[in-house]
Parts: sequence; structure tokens; C-alpha cells
Amino acid sequence: MASLNFKHLRYFWMVAKAGSIARASERLHLTPQSISGQLREFEEALGVQLFRRAGRGLELTEAGQRILGYAEQIFSLGEEMLAVLRDATQAQSITFRVGIADSVPKMVAYRLVEPSLGLDEPVKLVCREGSLANLLGDLAVHRLDMVIADRPIPENLNVRGYAHFLGASGVSVFGAKALTEKMPPNFPQGLDGAPFLLPGAEVALHARLMRWFEAERLHPRIVGEFDDSALMLAFGQAGSGFFAAPTAIEQELTRQYGVTVVGRIESVRDQVYAITSERKLSHPIVAAICRFAQHDVFGDGETPKPGKGRKSPASG
Repeated sequence: MASLNFKHLRYFWMVAKAGSIARASERLHLTPQSISGQLREFEEALGVQLFRRAGRGLELTEAGQRILGYAEQIFSLGEEMLAVLRDATQAQSITFRVGIADSVPKMVAYRLVEPSLGLDEPVKLVCREGSLANLLGDLAVHRLDMVIADRPIPENLNVRGYAHFLGASGVSVFGAKALTEKMPPNFPQGLDGAPFLLPGAEVALHARLMRWFEAERLHPRIVGEFDDSALMLAFGQAGSGFFAAPTAIEQELTRQYGVTVVGRIESVRDQVYAITSERKLSHPIVAAICRFAQHDVFGDGETPKPGKGRKSPASG
């Protein structure tokens, strides 16, 4: 194939989005026969089948799904270019696409990413949230510039990328007022038999908390497990159970959710990584986020040094 026919690519993209040639022809103001002919030429040029019949419509083949990913990027950039040309004030802005794994507390993600909006060059921030596997797939096809995760790339995922350690925080245990008023004053023994909300099994903090419970001979009553940290916080705020979150965001959590810190587990560390498709941090925003994380978010003043679980001054 000597070169890419962008007219064919656009017709393919429109059919893939519409789900049928008939609907795409209405949007493009072309006959279905014309679009069918263009698609055949495109498939012959690429040497792959892009669609297969599915009832009265069409569905993408595996090759078609891969090509659709690139088409989405190409035409998204085209729309972005036109928007920039329409508004000269955005001519110097940088679009930065970051994926945030469900397992990363949203307040941690906010503290890491928000400073990028204060750089000298204006930045348009595009945030995507989802499972780590899906986000790494988007990173692999360059739909994302960076993924923020609570672990490096899992070995069972065949994705090329590089994990850059941003920092680690000790873990604090929080509870709503209704729970803390009934809790015995001794921490961590007061958690024995108490209702507790755990991160989901796919979250790195889950296994670390379970090992700590075992080491301390504690048997809290697990009333829920949550892959999404925001949903766990909502249940914690409602008093459904105690929960653990990074000490680095302790002040924000107590202020925003009205919960109380009942103790800190300093031997359990919540880690955060920036995953990129390049070994070197060449992207200026990625490099700035990594520097900020290491110096400000996870500095010594924010995170207690590792050690045994102890009672927090906030728990009285």
C-alpha cells in the first residue's frame, strides 16, 4: 500500500460509527452503493476485511476495530486543528490526555494532575477513567499520553510501556461520626469485629491491608469491596464501615467527607505510578507531574515514615 486514502478512511469511520451503510449514506449524502464500493476498495488496498454481517447491520472485525482506533485519533486531531484555527487564542495550547485507573483515589489523581493547568503554556486536559487494562490498551495505541495507576504494568498484560514511580504514602483509617463514637479508644485493636470497607481485589492496597490484618490478628467484618475508590468513599461517608485511604490526602478527606481519622497504618504503603509509552520522560507535562509528585505530593512532610500502626492524634 503506497499511501493512505483518507477519503476511504473517513467513509469507513462513518460506517463504523453509524453501524450500517444505509445510516452512513444518509449522513454523508451519498448512495449506499457508492459507499459500498469505496469500502471494498479500502479493504482491497489494506488487504484485510473490516466488517462482517451481524443481523441487519454490520460489526467490525478485529482488524476493523484496530483501524477504528487510529481513525478516531486522526479525525479527533482534525477537529482539534479546526478548533484551534477558529480560535487563535488556543493556538499555543497543549492537549494532554491522561488515564486514571479506578483504583487510584480521585483526590490523589487531582493533586497530581491539577498543577499541569498552571504551567507556562496553556494546557487542555482530557481525563479518562477506567480499568487499568483498558487504559493501558489506549496508551498502547497513543490515545493517552500517560496512565496513573497504583501498580506497574501487570505481567499478564502484553502491553509495552514504562512505569515511573511517583511516590508512596502511608495509609490512614477513617470513619463516619456514627462509627467513631462507638469505637474503643485503642487502635488498631478497635477494628476487630468492626465493619470495614475494602478496596476491590484488583486494587494493590487490598492485599496489603489483608496482610496487615493478619499480622495484627485483626478480624474486621468486611461489609463491602469496591473497585472504584469514589464509590467506597461514598459508602464510608454514609457510615457503612471504616475505610483506608492514603495519608497524603488525609486533610482533604476529613474536610470534604466529614469523616474522622481513627489511626494510621504506617507499615502499609499506597503507591502511585505514572505509566508512559516511552522510557524517558520527554513529554513536558509528564515530566512536570513526576517532579511535582515526588517533591510535593509524596514529600516527607505529607507521609509518615514506615513503621507499625499507631493511633493518630486526630483520633483523640
